[in-house]
Parts: sequence; structure tokens; C-alpha cells
Amino acid sequence: MTSALLLLQFDCDASGNGIALPRRAFFRDVTRFYITTAIDYANGDPHVGHAFEKVGADAIARFHRAMGRDVHFLIGMDEHGQKVAQAAESRGVAPQALVDEIATRFEAMWVRLGISHDQFMRTTGDAHRRGVQALITRIFERSPDAFYEKAYAGWYCVGCEAFKAESEIVDGRCPLHATRVLQWTEERNWFFRLSAYAERLRALLVERPDFCQPSSRRNEILGLLDQGLDDISASRARFAWGVPFPVPSGDGEVQSTYVWFDALPNYLTATGFPDGDWATRWPASLHVIGKDITRFHVVIWPAMLMAAELPLPERVWAHGFVLLGGERFSKSAGVSLDIGEAIERFGPDAFRYFLLREVPFDADGSFSWERFAERYNADLANALGNLASRATTMVEKYCDGIVPATFDADIDDADLADLRDAASAMDGTRGYLVHQALEATWRTVARANEYVQSRQPWTVARDDARRDELLAILGTTVRALARMAIAIAPVMPARAQALWSMLGAPGDVHAQPWPTLAVPDPAGWRVTKGAPLFPREQPPASAASPA
Repeated sequence: MTSALLLLQFDCDASGNGIALPRRAFFRDVTRFYITTAIDYANGDPHVGHAFEKVGADAIARFHRAMGRDVHFLIGMDEHGQKVAQAAESRGVAPQALVDEIATRFEAMWVRLGISHDQFMRTTGDAHRRGVQALITRIFERSPDAFYEKAYAGWYCVGCEAFKAESEIVDGRCPLHATRVLQWTEERNWFFRLSAYAERLRALLVERPDFCQPSSRRNEILGLLDQGLDDISASRARFAWGVPFPVPSGDGEVQSTYVWFDALPNYLTATGFPDGDWATRWPASLHVIGKDITRFHVVIWPAMLMAAELPLPERVWAHGFVLLGGERFSKSAGVSLDIGEAIERFGPDAFRYFLLREVPFDADGSFSWERFAERYNADLANALGNLASRATTMVEKYCDGIVPATFDADIDDADLADLRDAASAMDGTRGYLVHQALEATWRTVARANEYVQSRQPWTVARDDARRDELLAILGTTVRALARMAIAIAPVMPARAQALWSMLGAPGDVHAQPWPTLAVPDPAGWRVTKGAPLFPREQPPASAASPA
């Protein structure tokens, strides 16, 4: 049943039981979901911007698993390029030793944050190298005019690993890496005839407006196409730390593949391309990237695939930045936050929740310690954590710990409407608006708290004649909490499982279908109150009252 619903915009019947009324399919394959993030550049430690992208994509991947789809979630490391070589030289180590060390730190961080990736791609791997060379060779074969040789001179930003046009330079610097000095570079390279694909790219964005989202990013790319596209370097001379370009230059020199021609194909080479059953996974369903690299993913990458006569990805979602004091996190600019400290504050799930609730996934947003504490205390400790504690305490006290079978259907219907709204913010129908999905989910949290407060089961319990009413209140509340556990699981995987177990629910919360597809029935579960889901923050010792 589930796979028939997965990739359709759907309405539900009046009972909220998730009966599909198909209107429009928006993916080619209704059973699989291949999601990727940008591979992180191996020249430093993971920062909050990296974490924001990974937890956002992880929430989307986990949601689609709950919708019954065959999900493959790819992340990884971009380990070649001049920036890596320079960083290794400055430390007096080999580039491979440097990227091995950095990759280990990134992988450890993603484990700590509960990222459920299926594959961790590294561009220094042999399979990736072969795949990149096979892709470039295929372009030479399928589109013989796509590459040509040319002597070139221009300003190169090592931070972006890209040549900069005069229109992209502000006060002699790259705006994205203002602390770095642009390097004047002159060499003879292989060039990719990007300009030849401008009209095909425009047609792509017009005919498939969902290809690049949100719409603000799509409009930026259309504006870029209006200005005209320049051909781009596809190889670098006299530079060894990269994938060897598979075709020598006219003078016989074997150059290195330009880092973006090396990095972008990772989404394809991760499928095993060109070997085996790579075509069963390609094309990707969704690329999740930062808005600063939209041009590479919506212009250069599709043009490469067009030249190779390969299918294009379904969608590219370009999220905004996490800001600190109004500035983007940047090691080079000295704007940083210790992720470890942020995780330690309230735990990894609370950090995940704060990032995805507070920072819109389609725009920029800010991190502050004060706001982090406010969200934790109000949303998690008080609203959800206290509700779970009260409900399990009352079921233990009044029902010997066994969840009653009776419930109020009205709150079911209202909750399911909100959870359908949450689904449409995560399944691609309205884009990938994780913050809106959480907003809708928290309406169910608020509703349950209001329900308990208005019905006052502790008062009802004093009157034996109202026993049935008491059972209905407690059954309804636990039923609502069970839905919440499933709904928060994509964002707070560990705490969702803890809540699921507290309610006495069997098995793994992550194996449950999204609540609008199958409403959980908690009748007969045995609750266990246990430790608080979200312990309230304790004031600093200096602020405590004297004994």
C-alpha cells in the first residue's frame, strides 16, 4: 500500500486515514529516493554550516524511509584541489595523510549527530577516480566539441577553487573568501564549452521549474543565464593533487582534472558508474546543497551530464546559511562556533531540532545561545517532555501502567491534518521546508497539552463515576504522543526512540510508517516513565541560591 502513495500529491478522506487521491506524480521512480549532500571540502574541521546541511538532509532521508521508500543517502568528502595541497604543505604532511585525518573527524561528527547516511564518498578513492575519467571520456565520445584546449589567464580564488570574472571580484577580493588573496594564473588547459549549453539549461529551468528550488535560487540562475555563460577550465596544468585528466594536452602533458569536474561527479560515481548496475540508482532524486554553490549544481553539473548524454538529477535544493551575529560561519573570517560545545549543551537531538526549527531551510537564519536555550526549554523540556512525563505518570497511577483502549477521535482528525501538512513540507510537494514540518508537528504538541489541561484527568480521577472519561483522556493523550514520536523521529532520532519506548511501544520507531499512513494504536502498551526526555536546564552554580 505504502509505495502507491509515496510520490503522489495526495488528499485524505474526511476520516484522515490517508486514502490517496492521485493528482500528479513528481518523481520518475515511486519506490526509490537517492538523496545527496554537497561533499565537504577537506581543509578543516566540520562547522555549523556543514551540520545544518547534514541534519536537514538526514531528516528528509529519514522521512522518506517512513514513507516506505528505498532511500540511499550519500555524503562525503571533496579531497582534491589546490586548497588541500596548500593546507598539507603548510603542515608539512602529505595531502593524503591530511585528508585521511580530516575525513576521520568528519565521519566521527556525523556519527555523533546521528546522520543516517548509507554511503560516505571520498574523492581520493580509486573507484571515484575511474568514474570521473570514464565520465570525461564519455563526454569526449558523445560530444566531441564539448572540450577544447586554450591558453588562459585569470584571477583564481583558492577558497572557491574557481576562476573569477571581473564582475565577481569586489575590491580585489572574492566576496565569499575576503581574507584570501586572489592568484593570477596563466596556463594552457582543457576547457569545457559551457556556453554551448545555455539555451538547453534555460529550457530545463522553464520546463521543469522544480528542478532548482527554492524559486529564489532558480531566479538567480535564470539571471545568470541572461548575462551569458563563459566556457570554463576543465583541467589544471602543473598541479598533481587531483584526478589525472584522461586525455593529454596537445603537447603531451597529463594534467589534473579541475576540482569541480572531480567533485560534482561524485553523485554519479557513488552509484558505481560506469560499472555494474549504476543505472538502477541514477539519476539522483535530490541534491541538497548550500546556496553559494548553486551555479555549479544547476549550470555546470547538468551541462556535463547533457554532454555525456546521461539523465539529469530530479531536483536541486539550495538552502541558506546559518549566521552568527549576522555573519556566515567561516574559519578564514574568524566567525566560528564549536559544534561540540553546542551538542554538549542539550544533546545532539536538541541541537538538530534547534537548527532545523530555528533556521529556515529555504533562507538564512541565525544561531544564538540565548535562542537555543529558549527553544530547548519551551519546545522540548516544557511542551513535549513535560507532556510525556505527565501522561506516563497518570497511566501508571490510574491504569496500572496499561494504556486504555478508548480515545477521542476529534483530536485524531486535527492531528492528522497537521501531520499531512508536515508531510507536504518534506516530500517535495511544497519543496523541502523542514522548519515548516516541525512547526506543523508542534501544533500537535500544543494541542495535546491544551487537551490535557482542559480535561484535567487528575480531577476526573477523583470521581469513580467518570472512569470511562478518564480512560478516554489518557488513551487519547498516549495515542497523540505515539504519533509525535513517529513524527519527530526524522529530526530527533534518539529522543523519538526514547519516547516510543517510554510509551511501551514495540520495536523501532524508525520502522513505523508516517502517522497519516497508519495511525498507531497504543491500546495495551505498558508505559514506563523513566528519566526525563529533555531535562530542564539547570542554572549556573554561581546563580544558585545560597544554602
